[in-house]
Amino acid sequence: MNRTKVILAAIACVALAAGCSDAPAESVRDATTSAADAAIASAPAPVGDERGALIEDQPLAETAAVSPHGPVTARKLVYRSTSGLDGGGTEVSGTVFVPPGAAPEGGWPIVTVGHGTTGVTDECAPSQYPDLLGAVGMVTALLERGYVVVASDYQGLGTPGPHPYLEPKSVAYNLIDGVRAARAAVPSTSNRWAALGLSQGGQASWSAAEHAAGYGDGLEFVGAANLSPAADLSHIADDLGGISLTLPQQIFLPMLLAGSEAQHSGLDPANYIRGALADSREIFMSCTGPAAERKWDAAVQITRADSLPLTTADTDRMRAWLERIALPQQRTEAPMLVVVGDTDDLIPADWTRTAVTKACALGDVIALESRPGEGHADPRATPGAVAWIADRFAGVPAPNTCPGTP
Repeated sequence: MNRTKVILAAIACVALAAGCSDAPAESVRDATTSAADAAIASAPAPVGDERGALIEDQPLAETAAVSPHGPVTARKLVYRSTSGLDGGGTEVSGTVFVPPGAAPEGGWPIVTVGHGTTGVTDECAPSQYPDLLGAVGMVTALLERGYVVVASDYQGLGTPGPHPYLEPKSVAYNLIDGVRAARAAVPSTSNRWAALGLSQGGQASWSAAEHAAGYGDGLEFVGAANLSPAADLSHIADDLGGISLTLPQQIFLPMLLAGSEAQHSGLDPANYIRGALADSREIFMSCTGPAAERKWDAAVQITRADSLPLTTADTDRMRAWLERIALPQQRTEAPMLVVVGDTDDLIPADWTRTAVTKACALGDVIALESRPGEGHADPRATPGAVAWIADRFAGVPAPNTCPGTP
């Protein structure tokens, strides 16, 4: 493959996780965690009915979500949740979608959707865009099945404070409290819920499954479908020292470092990126459609050496941070589907298979599906994931590919 094709594939690979939009680009604020950001005082943690409590609820003027059965109702929400960083209270925005027609007996089941990486700045909140920055395909597939769908923006995207990118507890709480917020906004819902996530959202849906039995008390969780999940990225540190990152991983690295800065003080991105990659850091963290051309111009300048850590200690530090946020972290109480593309060059399938092996050892019930010829966050995996969720709501016994199961 020539370099032009390699770069196009790299941008497409990351865009599949990030989503695309034709909305006008807005100025990108500095994603580095400033002293002012770090000093934002956390509100008290919500307890009981405060979790998922609505702060704002208003009709959404425009949505690309559709249903073959009639018009879809969409509402923009802001609700209370909990930060996984310090356990304090946060405000999180998102969108809830209601299928046409009357609710079934017992109320509509709810699916909480975890979107793929959109960026780390406020204009990257999917609820600001009719297509949810690419996540609307999952929403539409679920609406067709007759589910209420809630899509969280995640902490710090469109709401105060930094976005703690890939910190798993925050997004787990955001997805679970999104279910509570959806139930408050749409009273004709049941307490039965499932999760569907893609890439960063696959990590979010997996983590939500781990916290469903505890933080999700009062709700009935039936399972999580995790597509190309960013479960354990600690392996990327092994490749950093050997300058063997793929181009998609290099393009992804600035966002990974931004997440590290939001969670750990004192980390200097200059210890990990330099040259064209450092010069174009904000470009690669941007999320709107017009930035695509700028990303191309920046990507053609990247060299292998642009992502070489300064010292072995820097590599070890990155590995330790990624190991602390890696999944699994605890056993789940409901089944999961994990889907990997065999040609994924952003989050290699073997990384995810290793995480699944660890989860199986904890006693999880997991159906691991490897899809030949598919790369990262391939949309062809969505219909099967939605069908898997439908089976969980229907009470069909969950398949289990973990070793030692019949």
